[in-house]
Amino acid sequence: MIRSLNVPRIAAWATRGVAVVSLASALTRAEPARWHVLVQVLPRTLLHVAAAATALAGVLLLLLAHGLRRRKQRAWLGAVVVLAAATVLHVVKGLDVEEATATGLLLLLLLRNRAVFSARSDPRTRWVVVQAGLSLLALSFVVGLVLVRVRLAGSAPWSEQVEQVLAGLVGLGGPVGFRHEGDADVVSFTLAGLGLVTAVVTTYLALRPAEPPPRLLPEEEQRLRGLLDAHPDSLGYFNLRRDKSVVWAPSGKAAVCYRVVSGVALVSGDPLGDPEAWPGAIAQLLQLAEEHAWTPAVLGCGERAGRAWRRAGLDVLEIGDEAVVDARDFALDGRAMRGVRQAVARIARAGYTSRVRRTSELSAEDVEEIRAAVDAWRSSETERGFSMALGRFGDADDRDCVLVEARRDGELRAILHFVPWGRDGLSLDVMRRDRTADNGLNEFLIVAVLQAAAALGVTQVSLNFAVFRQALASGERLGAGPLLRAWRGVLVFASRWFQIDSLYRFNAKFRPTWEPRYCCYPGPTHLPRVMLAALEAEAFLTWPRLRRARDWGSAPPRVVGCDRSRSSASGQVTPST
Repeated sequence: MIRSLNVPRIAAWATRGVAVVSLASALTRAEPARWHVLVQVLPRTLLHVAAAATALAGVLLLLLAHGLRRRKQRAWLGAVVVLAAATVLHVVKGLDVEEATATGLLLLLLLRNRAVFSARSDPRTRWVVVQAGLSLLALSFVVGLVLVRVRLAGSAPWSEQVEQVLAGLVGLGGPVGFRHEGDADVVSFTLAGLGLVTAVVTTYLALRPAEPPPRLLPEEEQRLRGLLDAHPDSLGYFNLRRDKSVVWAPSGKAAVCYRVVSGVALVSGDPLGDPEAWPGAIAQLLQLAEEHAWTPAVLGCGERAGRAWRRAGLDVLEIGDEAVVDARDFALDGRAMRGVRQAVARIARAGYTSRVRRTSELSAEDVEEIRAAVDAWRSSETERGFSMALGRFGDADDRDCVLVEARRDGELRAILHFVPWGRDGLSLDVMRRDRTADNGLNEFLIVAVLQAAAALGVTQVSLNFAVFRQALASGERLGAGPLLRAWRGVLVFASRWFQIDSLYRFNAKFRPTWEPRYCCYPGPTHLPRVMLAALEAEAFLTWPRLRRARDWGSAPPRVVGCDRSRSSASGQVTPST
């Protein structure tokens, strides 16, 4: 079961409160009576340094609060050190007994609950350096500006105040004068300290060894392929993405692939391998998530896997349906297929032809042509997809993938790429076309692969995943209630950005069987975070990157060779009408 503790949440909010109190105390002058007592026994310079150090402690506590919320060991250790120092500093700088009591009580809380803060560090990337550096610089600037404003003598233009702060952060003087004796020392010590902390922390993060990003090792990939051969799943092949990590059941008969996205250990599809061994692999993933304070979550698992995750302690929510077409029964006849039949006939009359091949039959020139075309057709720099996207093309290990291409006058205009689903199935990976090409090309290519299914030895084809399909279908039926219609309206509105309704209607054209898919998460309070992580993983939310990652269109050229012994549907295929 997943442990739910209030201590990290309480500690995080208390740390933020103590940080704000420490900053406010450092920015204002000490009470005259207490100050008079201190100057009798301590040098004035020491009191000014203590005030500056208290401001630094407040800044550091603000930064450490998030790590405490996630039960991080290093955040706990840092907070203990800073709180111990702050307790002493409050007394030294102005006999601030009240503030010292608050920091001392929080220190005792952290020490008493040491065992709670056992989570290991997250995998590190160079982007953390930029985040931490910018956060520290912004926070230091704001604190410095408030300090200058509070201790300013009279008035000064904003430009001079900003100049004073910027100069002080690098240890220089500025043009501003201050109200009382010693204020200039407090301001200069505080600004110099903030600048030094910003430089030291940023430099440390930049120079420390970065942990490698998630990567599927070749030997792990081969073991996973063995599990897929023995226990095929429509989304299983997508777990062979090489930007994932894997945990294994103790028996080795099952595995769970995941990627950590914004503190969420995100799993896609069902666990791989023997369903009887799934609980062991699930327990390993949950234990790993507990050790690192990650939020475990699953996207797009089937009903059996959903039950397994629920027994392990996660909540389960139906999020949509996978469209699966039985290729053996597919035909363009009948009124229900009229729209698809007309689209295919129109594309064929326009001079388009299709070709269906295993990727083992592609030459190096074919691979490069397709990569260049896909890269040119993509509407943005970001390659979308995680739970139903392989993220590569033309790899030597993906020989059983299927490529469907449309050409007109010899020019490539659209492609579909499918990954294997066991020995007799395919799952749609990439659907891409030239934006200047005729509408209906995607229908044309799907019909082409369905008609070539017998030659490929394929009996079932998985198409796109339709998010909240049941709500869309039920909300437009006669007699649907107001809440259901309103929910459908929200989904249709969101389709302007996420293609929810249009994707459902496109899939429905092919009269598929709808297979429910589920999202699993620890509890309602975690759901918003899981949804944001899912949007980020699927690249609907993107953040600036220091280096552009490789994508489907620019994958390293591990080009497949020719293997004519495999079943294929080579040659020209023109769908019948």
